[in-house]
Amino acid sequence: MSGFSLSSEPFTLERDCQAVMVPQGETVTLPAGQIGYITQALGGSFTVYVEGNLFRIAGNDADALGKEPPKAIELDDDASDEDVEKLVWQQLRTCFDPEIPINVVELGLVYDVTLETTQEGARRAYVKMTLTAPGCGMGDILVDDVRTKLELIPTVIEADVDLVFDPPWNHSMMSDAAKLETGML
Repeated sequence: MSGFSLSSEPFTLERDCQAVMVPQGETVTLPAGQIGYITQALGGSFTVYVEGNLFRIAGNDADALGKEPPKAIELDDDASDEDVEKLVWQQLRTCFDPEIPINVVELGLVYDVTLETTQEGARRAYVKMTLTAPGCGMGDILVDDVRTKLELIPTVIEADVDLVFDPPWNHSMMSDAAKLETGML
């Protein structure tokens, strides 16, 4: 799959930075001067390895790692619902499980996407998605990542992400590319 950036690039935090422990989902502050390694840089966020633990750092904190934050999303003023839906799917493909270098779409975690246009011409996005395991500590983080990234799309004023577990996720829901990437094909 193109777009993957797997590495173990060293870093020293340039400032205090919020991070989320993987897979526990607990938010912590890593201090300026902290040394570690960037192990995954996908979808505008970073997975880093620090003192034996994995953490997820959001794209808007990229500067703390000495990296560029993600670019703003652009949409033509006369964009159609189809254009917006295409952009929604593109944004969903920037949401990655912090432990697996595969986006939520290719993993088969997104069950449904619906857009609703308001009278003012704004849009609301409704997403039904699941997790690879119901007890995943990163569930809230992934849901928030999806919501936040969809609300970055011009005209999308609200993204409602419904976490469902029926039908339960299984490996057959993964795309062939995801199966190939994980060695399951």
